[in-house]
Amino acid sequence: MPDKNYSKAEIAQAATNVRKHILKLAIERGGCYLTQACSSAEIVTSLYMNILNLGPSLGCPDAQPFPGVPSPTNMDYPKGSLYNGEQTPDRDRLFVSCCHYASVIYCALVEAGRLSPAAIDKFNVDGWNMEMIGAEHSPGFENTAGSLGQTVSIAAGTAHAYKLKGNTGRIFCMLSDGELEEGQDWECFQAAAFYKLDNFVVIADINHQQLEGWTKDVMNIEPLEERMKAFGWEVTRINGHDLDALEQAGKMPHPGKPLMILCDTNPAQGIPLLEPMVPKHFVRIPAGRRAEFEAFCAQM
Repeated sequence: MPDKNYSKAEIAQAATNVRKHILKLAIERGGCYLTQACSSAEIVTSLYMNILNLGPSLGCPDAQPFPGVPSPTNMDYPKGSLYNGEQTPDRDRLFVSCCHYASVIYCALVEAGRLSPAAIDKFNVDGWNMEMIGAEHSPGFENTAGSLGQTVSIAAGTAHAYKLKGNTGRIFCMLSDGELEEGQDWECFQAAAFYKLDNFVVIADINHQQLEGWTKDVMNIEPLEERMKAFGWEVTRINGHDLDALEQAGKMPHPGKPLMILCDTNPAQGIPLLEPMVPKHFVRIPAGRRAEFEAFCAQM
């Protein structure tokens, strides 16, 4: 459990707030990964406000200047993992593979009281750590996630180390369905099952879209339940907007096996104005519809 108890009503409102924040960013900044916010808002707010066992944030609540890409001579940069609390043997850890969901992570941190609302003003501003594509210096991120497939492997390796050390904390990794076309993911899934990493949980946003369209049309990845079970995983498939289902999935026992939580989601959830525009990897609000979206945002 998190360091504060939140009601389902508070988590639901937080998810709405996440969508509203990111819709504002899309309107103000000329575009954003808005459909990912629509699909994952309940997933990420549930992780931070209900499912994960995290200690209090150790990160600065304000946006931080970022001097540039870390190097052996430039290691004094803000660490994104600090916002998830101290890494003790009994605490959980979250790895975010879908690094273009950074705005969702930042806004969920705001809703969970781990980041200042004013920090969002520095989103995607040069010279600050609030980047559109998250990396190890971005709030909530443990590591740089590209290329796709690397983060789930890092997370599984961490889970293996925790098992060897006897740590009781769980390792979570969030990814999106387009990534499941990457071969490295499946190599990781095979290894995680082989080593019986029952402290490892992957939660996947199955919003059925990717850069070039619907996943079923670009490279079909279904049937995911059967594929993951064949790889030796415990699997549950849920409505990713259902807070009760998310909570129960986070508690699901999976002795001797890693757990895959497949969350079917809608990339226009909460913002029906987007429905004619999906699938859409990156949303730019058309000039002719800007007033319509602004009015909708004001009413959220």
